[in-house]
Amino acid sequence: MAKSKKPKSKAKPKAAVKARPKKANSKAMKKPAKNKFASFILKTPDQFKSFVTSTEAKSGYRKPIGFGICHVVRGMARPEKVLTCYFPVVNWNENFGTAAVLLDAAGLTGKEISGKSEVVVPLTRDIIETAYARFTPFIESAQGDQHRNVQVIKMLRPIYDDMDDPENSYQIVFLFEDAEPQSLPAIYLKLLAMSSTKAKPRSLNLTGIFGKLENLAWVDDQPYELDYLREHEIGLKLTGQFPAIDSVDKFPRYLMHVIPADNTRVLDTSRVRLGAHLAGGTTIMPGASYINFNAGTLGPAMVEGRISSSAIVGAGSDVGGGASIMGVLSGGNSTPITIGEKCLLGANSVTGLPLGDGCIIDAGIAILAGTKIAISGKELAKLAEVNPGKNLKSLAASHDGATDSYIFKASSLAGCNGLHFRQESTSGRMIATRSSRTIELNKDLHGNAPKKTAA
Repeated sequence: MAKSKKPKSKAKPKAAVKARPKKANSKAMKKPAKNKFASFILKTPDQFKSFVTSTEAKSGYRKPIGFGICHVVRGMARPEKVLTCYFPVVNWNENFGTAAVLLDAAGLTGKEISGKSEVVVPLTRDIIETAYARFTPFIESAQGDQHRNVQVIKMLRPIYDDMDDPENSYQIVFLFEDAEPQSLPAIYLKLLAMSSTKAKPRSLNLTGIFGKLENLAWVDDQPYELDYLREHEIGLKLTGQFPAIDSVDKFPRYLMHVIPADNTRVLDTSRVRLGAHLAGGTTIMPGASYINFNAGTLGPAMVEGRISSSAIVGAGSDVGGGASIMGVLSGGNSTPITIGEKCLLGANSVTGLPLGDGCIIDAGIAILAGTKIAISGKELAKLAEVNPGKNLKSLAASHDGATDSYIFKASSLAGCNGLHFRQESTSGRMIATRSSRTIELNKDLHGNAPKKTAA
């Protein structure tokens, strides 16, 4: 009987056009003469500093806010189309000396970059050799956590020796402004800036990225064009080479591009999109958990629920199993939601407004912007103590003198500290009290964040 499923080890069609090995006689022909770049060599760190200073002083020179070298993966149906790209090093508001070297090597130090928010160019052999010469004082020490951009240049030299047309597979991108990204490498660089925790969620302009990212079939770490699969479906299936598709999405998975901190755990790779911001000490449990792009945690957190796009969770907070924080991509919610520090969102709860620190939403209830919340005068006085500078009574929509209860529209309590939202079991009405619980995460699971290393 024929097997119904092919083993994963079975040969599969390549999902992208990759550079071919060079022909035997092409290495000597294409590799530039060594003396061509001898005049570019900087022998000492002081010479390097002087070069950077003089380059940055050129008329029209602009420091990039982000830059990096990436390996691009092109489509099979449309080789001119870049489907995804990989940045070994992400530079974000840092390493400006390296930026000066690469911009100079690429001839992008004046009018070539005037008025442009981003520039993407093929990474030529001349750029690599020029940069290598400029980096001479740091070549030997470029290993481990030291001079990681220099390591990229060092490793690319032999890679280029062994590839045919490598300039089709490597690009360099510079972002000069936080404007709407125009190219796929620019989009990925911004998403990676957040996922590498160098930029916070909601801090970058991501306008229009959905229209520029293509919906792809992802198999392991490789993208397939859906048109290619449709066109070749019969042949692939008859030969047992149709790929086992993991997902169909515009975004790759976070763990395809990011090595998280030692104390960060992601138990299911499909639960976190690239562009998610996972601070050290974050745990993403399997099941109902999910973190979208441009969202995430700002400190150690337990996540067993959904952190939708543009939602942010503060340090020490716990998003309970199946709990959902409303996002802004669809559904009519236009207010990005921030959950403060040391908050607890109970299992299967829904949060539709920003919360301050030390808040609790009981399991199974929905607190939306228009939800009516009753708070007694006694509890309101307690809440005033942890919300200095706020006249909470003035925010109430009405007051019931008989029961001394103040009725609030939930949105008027947005960002307040110490609220415990619950539902009365007898009347069914939503009430809030001063939270009396302190939310503490397990230090063995979320503590001991390692120190960051320089890029």
